[in-house]
Amino acid sequence: MTQQNVLITGANSGIGKEAALLFARNDYTVIMGCRDIEKSLPVKNEIISATGNPDVFLYKIDISDFSSIKTFCDQLKFEFPKLDILIHNAAYFNHGEDYKLSSDGIEIAFATNVVGPFLMTHLLLPLLKNSDDARILNASSNIIKHFFSPGKSLDFNNLQGIKDSSSRQRVYDRYCNSKMAFLMLSFKMSEVFQQWNIKVNSLHINGARMSTETLKKFSFWWRQIARVQNLFFPRPDVMAQNYFDLCTSEEFQTTTGKLFNHKLEIMKPGPENPTMKEIWSSHYYPAYAEREDIKDRVWELCSELTKNISIRYTSSTKDFWQLK
Repeated sequence: MTQQNVLITGANSGIGKEAALLFARNDYTVIMGCRDIEKSLPVKNEIISATGNPDVFLYKIDISDFSSIKTFCDQLKFEFPKLDILIHNAAYFNHGEDYKLSSDGIEIAFATNVVGPFLMTHLLLPLLKNSDDARILNASSNIIKHFFSPGKSLDFNNLQGIKDSSSRQRVYDRYCNSKMAFLMLSFKMSEVFQQWNIKVNSLHINGARMSTETLKKFSFWWRQIARVQNLFFPRPDVMAQNYFDLCTSEEFQTTTGKLFNHKLEIMKPGPENPTMKEIWSSHYYPAYAEREDIKDRVWELCSELTKNISIRYTSSTKDFWQLK
């Protein structure tokens, strides 16, 4: 068997770092996609030293920046013949931050957590198509549970500037918005990519123990709450094992378009009027994520926002992307 290549974004800390360690220990070629090279280089060296695997490579990428994504993907297509596993682990959440736009004029959390992974995945399609068993895993979040609330819907009005002054613009709400959109995008990707036998699944992350560095990003009182939460959150390596199993096990080789919980059980859309027990269980996600019209709208929005980045949407076949 030829050596397998895995790309993990945000691989310099937390679950991403532990996943990189695990794949390296199992003789995979590990590609670390990270925003801060200076911070990430010692992590790369630590992984090589701990595993004895020299095939660990570090590349700079800012997933909120289209130009950075394009440069990164061009590098990978030049240096690697195929990509077997793509794990979208990186996410943007900066507690207490004011409304902020990416360099491409998109709300920063939505740019990083939705549009960036959409663009990167499509630019890497040639490498994924060259794999005999290509799998994409997207990190979902427990925050989507807010969409069990009646009337809760994606906010499309405030993605390129604040157009609706009456809407709440808390960073928590923007992160929630982006994570639901990313789950719906994952479901849509799984449908589109089936024609190339590329599997796309998501993992529902209830929480993972935060590092001291991450805790420093919180304001004082929220930091105290986060420290208490840390007592109950699993270690990052626990969720990293789930990453590894979903992306390598024969059990999931033909599974696509699913959301898995921490026990690697397939979650189901919740009932119309869920009880609190059902809402907080690990078996259900909000039925809102199944809305075909909203999934299409997320897909079309990402298509429109990225249409000028060496990629075009072939409208004659609605669900087909073709690289230039």
